[in-house]
Amino acid sequence: MAKKFLLISPKNRPTYNFRGDLLKAIAAKGYEVVATGPDRENVEKIEALGVRHIVVPLSRNGTSIKSDIEYYKALLKVIKEEKPDVTLGYTVKPSIYGALAAKKAGVKGVYSMIAGLGYTFTSKTLKAKVLHKIVRFLYKRGLKKADGVFFQNPDDMAEFVDTKLVKSEKCTLVNGSGVNMARYTPSPYPETITFFMIARIMYCKGALEYLQAAEAVKKAHPNVRFMLLGAIENIQDSVPKELVEDYVNRGVIEYFGETADVRPYFDQCSVYVLPSYREGTPRTVLEAMSMARPVITSNAPGCRETVNDGVNGYLVPVKDPKALEEAMLKFVNDPKLVEIMGKESFALCSEKFEVGKVNGKMMEIMKI
Repeated sequence: MAKKFLLISPKNRPTYNFRGDLLKAIAAKGYEVVATGPDRENVEKIEALGVRHIVVPLSRNGTSIKSDIEYYKALLKVIKEEKPDVTLGYTVKPSIYGALAAKKAGVKGVYSMIAGLGYTFTSKTLKAKVLHKIVRFLYKRGLKKADGVFFQNPDDMAEFVDTKLVKSEKCTLVNGSGVNMARYTPSPYPETITFFMIARIMYCKGALEYLQAAEAVKKAHPNVRFMLLGAIENIQDSVPKELVEDYVNRGVIEYFGETADVRPYFDQCSVYVLPSYREGTPRTVLEAMSMARPVITSNAPGCRETVNDGVNGYLVPVKDPKALEEAMLKFVNDPKLVEIMGKESFALCSEKFEVGKVNGKMMEIMKI
């Protein structure tokens, strides 16, 4: 009888988009692979991987204790019925409640992944501070039940160990979720210098700094193009839709909403920009590097690991639109840097972030 692997996921899209290569690699080892998700949206893309999908409703951004208890109970029921040999939960609620439920159900291999710390660790609002204390308490309880915990950058791992949320011997550092370099391949650069950002349109992603820097550059260099792609979700920390529309209406940026395939947008850009306040390891940056694009990103946890400053791009301080503007102007004033630094991005991506290397390390730790 084949062994079974269960992925506990917060959304369906990252299951096939970010974890698809991992799930296929595990299936290739002879495992039956199952994934949970909150609904049936895009489930056919998960099933196309050879993965069976089970709906477990989840309110990702909700703060209801009742809702969280229901999620835990639903996970426990599924895990008891499926009897997996290994589970992996990622993002806050799946990593916490997934570990609690899996250990309760007697799973032998229980793993969690901290794929970035997000709003409750970066925002200074009163609400975020209260949520931060709650999340820390839950992390400590949940990760105590995990056999292993994956971190995507050394800063997050050090913070969790130093604050006693998890024991160091449980921790493994991996280079993000990796990127499929056969799928994200280099393409010609556009004739017009074009900057591009993909993210949920939130303050903690640096979306406002991108808009402000774009406006400043555009005033002096009206032919430079700025692209922005991502969902405006109307949740805590979201940049208001009206503000984004104002920049669009004034011709500062082009906004594209969401898409199932980001590659045609990378094809149109010269330089990828992500001024985030904190990440795990940003997958969009890895995709840009794989497509031989220079990167401007923050000198912040998770982001700084992707850029050798002045080699494959530039690191800028968090919440500093002026520094971001100055980094952009280096490419505007010397377009030859695009190709030079783009090649360096591709080389660094091949060395550290190729998906087979990342997945191989994870499967070794999970004894798959």
